[in-house]
Amino acid sequence: MNAEATASLAGVKDADRKHVFHSWSAQELIDPLAVAGAAGSYFWDYEGERYLDFSSALVYTNIGYQHPKVAAAIAEQAGKLCTVAPGFAVDVRSEAARLIAERTPGDLDKIFFTNAGAEAVENAVRMARLHTGRPKVLSAYRSYHGATSTAINLTGDARRFGNDTATAGVVHFWGPFLYRSPFHATTEAEECARALTHLEDTIVFEGPQSIAAIILETVGGAPGVLVPPAGYLAGVRELCDRFGIVFVLDEIMVGFGRTGTWFAADNWEVTPDLICFAKGVTSGYVPLGGVAISAAIAGTFARRPYPGGLTYSGHVLACAAAVATINVMEEEGVVAQSARTGADLLGPGLRALAERHPSVGEVRGLGTFWALELVRNRETREPLVPYNAAGADNAPMAEFAAACKKGGLWPLVAGNRLHVAPACNITPADVAKGLEILDGALTTADAHVV
Repeated sequence: MNAEATASLAGVKDADRKHVFHSWSAQELIDPLAVAGAAGSYFWDYEGERYLDFSSALVYTNIGYQHPKVAAAIAEQAGKLCTVAPGFAVDVRSEAARLIAERTPGDLDKIFFTNAGAEAVENAVRMARLHTGRPKVLSAYRSYHGATSTAINLTGDARRFGNDTATAGVVHFWGPFLYRSPFHATTEAEECARALTHLEDTIVFEGPQSIAAIILETVGGAPGVLVPPAGYLAGVRELCDRFGIVFVLDEIMVGFGRTGTWFAADNWEVTPDLICFAKGVTSGYVPLGGVAISAAIAGTFARRPYPGGLTYSGHVLACAAAVATINVMEEEGVVAQSARTGADLLGPGLRALAERHPSVGEVRGLGTFWALELVRNRETREPLVPYNAAGADNAPMAEFAAACKKGGLWPLVAGNRLHVAPACNITPADVAKGLEILDGALTTADAHVV
């Protein structure tokens, strides 16, 4: 590393340590990697080390880093109009809304723009409550919906613990997850039926007349790429229709090609009343989120003001990024590529790793969204590390992550799982390279198998 690079690295690290407050972290116990640049499926540090990114940042660089067409569109918009208040009609905002609405299922044709996913969830819940006049919202354990006040209360994992006020009107229930079934099911069909019975019982005992909405991640992201069994989402749709409950799908992580369809709901041909989106809509180049709204809920606010808004709702630079990203995905066939990559490369490749490594308890996923469940014992399914592990308890996963990075792969690890979420347009050669690095790194996890 030359003197200029050394000085740049030192300056970045020093300023970060002194002034940046990092999320979800004990500030003195972290040492963030200083990133110097990125392109395609790779990023690199100031020392020239390149990493194949199997995390898509935080599962949002769906078209990879620095796509020239999107970067150019942002620059062109900045040269024409950098910002304007959200109350005006603007060409690029209207076009972004049109392109998104064309790809949502059913009649979800109105788009309320937010800055990110958590705000989308907050507003979807507000819309549901105002539409129904009811206070409660049901959400699943093993879920993540964001870090703002209502969204974190809706969340069903350990990140909720330090933030849960128990006053947000949230009731949690168990969703389907056959590998660790809370219903003692032995088949996908049993798991689906028992999960739906449990949800119906929860609705009945909470009082249907008090429930505004049920919110689900279409495919559970942060909890471990939990793909719902056939019939489950349709069953939830039926329950919502029967009891007059708004059905909200959180597609913040899985929308815009991640599962091999524009929206993950398309895999099961289910139409919710509201869809929350963010992340992949701009490939993360400029923050943007939103809620796609059904005709019935939009009609509630036809002559009644919606009591919510954001200063930067539909920011023109973000909308320009969205328009360019969607057009790139269409022109380059990225959604179909994601589906092929999952079916032909990632799925078979990850299952082959499971055959060679006893630490892999289960492989699950679709498109460019997969997870390996790492275990100490395949028979007992004991997780490689305990739930919400930290420090010494998390050492086996930390060793595994370090081995990935040493090999040039940046992993996304959560609990006892590896999440595999590369760019939706990753090349076959880079998939093969990533799987090869994982093959070597998994030997560190195998060492903890009993």
